Amino acid sequence: MYKHKRDFGMPIERYTTVVMAILGGITMIFLSLKGPLFLGEISFRTHPLIVNQLLGQDIINILPMSLLMICGGILLLYKKEIGKYLLICTPLYLFYYAMCYAMGWEWMAADYSGNSEQYFFHYLFVLISGVVILLYCLETFPKHRKANFKPLYLGIYSFLMIAFLAVFSAMWAKQVLEVQSTGTTQGYEIAPMAFWMVRTIDLGFCVPLGLISVYLLHKRANQAFAIQFLFYGFFVTQILAVNAMGVIMYLNHDPNISLPELLFFIAMALLLLGGFAFVINGYKAEKKKIPGKS
Repeated sequence: MYKHKRDFGMPIERYTTVVMAILGGITMIFLSLKGPLFLGEISFRTHPLIVNQLLGQDIINILPMSLLMICGGILLLYKKEIGKYLLICTPLYLFYYAMCYAMGWEWMAADYSGNSEQYFFHYLFVLISGVVILLYCLETFPKHRKANFKPLYLGIYSFLMIAFLAVFSAMWAKQVLEVQSTGTTQGYEIAPMAFWMVRTIDLGFCVPLGLISVYLLHKRANQAFAIQFLFYGFFVTQILAVNAMGVIMYLNHDPNISLPELLFFIAMALLLLGGFAFVINGYKAEKKKIPGKS
């Protein structure tokens, strides 16, 4: 059976990551409890309809994100390999969340009021914890892991993933083009800052990362193990957040979502979960045959 050397880095690196992960998870629980889902003590400079999306985000921040960070940190403290696997799924989500919540509000809109700026350092801490987790996991994750993807299945997977990324990109690009030609699009007028931030991060970061992950499976699969986990950790957690937002928006009769759109996001989630399972299975070690047994 293929084995890799267990690497937890220097003690100070591991302990720092443990502390940042656990405190980062606790901070996310704190922010979610203070937000509109529970206490409503944090308000945001945006349209009231956007609160439906914040409710879904808070649900995912508590379950599973904070659990991934806290459990991952505790397991890493005791040098359990699975701790790194839990933690590497979190940093890109933390970047996205912290930047959007720290910066992505309608600061210049006189009609909106809020106090989220009072929690800036909390969001900043979440962002920094993501940086620490990212650097630690990339350094200590296996540098070489033998891939066992069958060419036919890998080709099918690659086609589906590229098609998904193309459809996703086309959705956002269409809305950007609508704004450029008409000055507005669905949901743009109530939250233009959030619109541009989400489209910029998705089209400029998420989609390229997904395409690169597919390329690496074909050209450098044995060295791409950490990148695959990083990519799928982000996309799976993010699509769970999007679905949570979509369900709450639909149940609250939010005009910015329709049933076909919600079903599309559910299909995206199923596709990504299937892709993650395919990648994990492709990196499973081949069992060696024991002499004398068939």
